[in-house]
Amino acid sequence: MTALHDPLTLPCGLVLPNRIMKAALSEALGTKRNAPDERLERLYTAWGSGGYGLIVTGNVMVDRTQLGEPGNVVIEDERDLDALSRWAKTAKNGGAPIFAQINHPGRQSNPLALGHVPVAPSAIPLKLPGAATPRELTSGEIEDIIDRFATAAAVCETAGFDGVEIHGAHGYLVAQFLSPLSNQRDDEWGGDSQRRMRFLIEIIRRIRSRVSPSFAVALKLNSADFQRGGFSEDESRGVLAAVASEGIDLIEVSGGSYEQPAMMGAAAASTRAREAYFLEYARTVRELIGDVPLAVTGGFRSRSAMQDAVSGGECDVIGLGRPTATTTNAAEQILAGHTEALTAHTIRYGVPPVVGRVVNLKTMDGLLDLNWHTDQLHRLGAGLRPDIKRGRFATTVAMVRRNGRASFGRKRGL
Repeated sequence: MTALHDPLTLPCGLVLPNRIMKAALSEALGTKRNAPDERLERLYTAWGSGGYGLIVTGNVMVDRTQLGEPGNVVIEDERDLDALSRWAKTAKNGGAPIFAQINHPGRQSNPLALGHVPVAPSAIPLKLPGAATPRELTSGEIEDIIDRFATAAAVCETAGFDGVEIHGAHGYLVAQFLSPLSNQRDDEWGGDSQRRMRFLIEIIRRIRSRVSPSFAVALKLNSADFQRGGFSEDESRGVLAAVASEGIDLIEVSGGSYEQPAMMGAAAASTRAREAYFLEYARTVRELIGDVPLAVTGGFRSRSAMQDAVSGGECDVIGLGRPTATTTNAAEQILAGHTEALTAHTIRYGVPPVVGRVVNLKTMDGLLDLNWHTDQLHRLGAGLRPDIKRGRFATTVAMVRRNGRASFGRKRGL
């Protein structure tokens, strides 16, 4: 019977010391040049000594003209190699391997960056108020983005990271290619499900051609995007079956997007109570992916639920996200038996239901909760303790300030 403290050997040979992973949380702590600095080093020093078997960074973008939010770290070449090496080392000093999550936002780029034109598989905007209509990517641009993912991965290996995780979930560009709602192309990059998954498969192949066999390549994929006519569980299973033979070392299951924020703390109370939002889906893919280890992130809070999922063979790795923003040593707390359940902090606007006729309340609350946790990461990066009493107003002001600082002036290269 597998236990949470048991090590796990990935197909590439990398050994994870235990089964609890610090899942990706977008830190938005890069410099104005989109490089890591001492704030990220300070934050990852805390996580690195937190007892995790694996640490995954937040969004590392592959194109500085296309950011998910201001403050994203960007890797286009080796210009920030020394800073990247220091960042990786701070986590590894505590004994935990570290993966960089590499990503492109596509149409889900910073919504407050006025003058910015996002790109996407098709010229279809997000179903959110004020969302800009993206420009459809050309075939040549698609090839360039694929190569950018591979370049970022190669730089990460040189910098000392143990692997990368391709972000194929939460409505970002890879997920946009996979969904029939956002990808309505009729060329080799869209149409049926096989052509829609080609972008992802080519990214995996290109990365594998540029890194060593011992460097891990992981994938984060939605179980579904929870939109009618969108990326379904059946299509997700088809993608996993296809990528399992492409040299993937770990698959992380999640779900949702900014339009349907299953991943942003906006789940119903009944869903939160049963923990492990995507575990039922995970049970259905074990045979499809063969020996590729499976991680499930979203909702885990109690030690018993984590242990049951691993010992029952439903997944190999437990991903913890939001709890690690206020309890940086969450893994140690669970593994050492210091706590039976992690504290989950949730913040809501609490506006009257009538407002829901005008705006999507679930999205509003999801964004508020997401930014509340981002605020905690910024405090940790500044050497401060988390502020669990931080309120809605302070969080909203910080959210607008953080995302709005890049709102004035058109970025070059767009």
